[in-house]
Amino acid sequence: MQQDQNKKTVLSLALISIAMFGFGYALVPLYDVICEITGLNGKTGRVTETQAVSSQLDQDRLVTIQFDTNVNSELPWKFGSMAKKMQIHPGELNEAVFYAENLSAQTITGQAVPSVASAEASLYFNKTECFCFTQQSLEPGERIEMPVRFIVDPKLPERISMLTLSYTFFRVPS
Repeated sequence: MQQDQNKKTVLSLALISIAMFGFGYALVPLYDVICEITGLNGKTGRVTETQAVSSQLDQDRLVTIQFDTNVNSELPWKFGSMAKKMQIHPGELNEAVFYAENLSAQTITGQAVPSVASAEASLYFNKTECFCFTQQSLEPGERIEMPVRFIVDPKLPERISMLTLSYTFFRVPS
């Protein structure tokens, strides 16, 4: 009798452990889907260049894009944007250039994590090409320029006249 209860308890604990592992494993893709749908955390969309070029251009409106760059304290890099801000027409394909420089004496790989503010504006900000899509490896003292090509959807609400595109570079563990 006691042995049957022990088996039941062990089986229950094993099933709960498996369920918890499965839930934890599913959280990352679920989080990405929720962020993409809601614009939470400033996640941006990704479009092809063909889709971007076929977008309707709004010549009568200017939107200011500010660039914010950060480097995690564990990454000995210098990182910035060539321009601090730019004015664009919604529906127009644009390019901004960023740079990264490895200040250490060893090869280091980093990954940029993007964000757009406001969260609502992030729903209308789409990238066709970005250095944040891949990891960047820099040799000691190496400096590179990295483009990001983007389009702001002309459906961006009129009340939004400024967006902030922010990147934070993190060290990729070896």
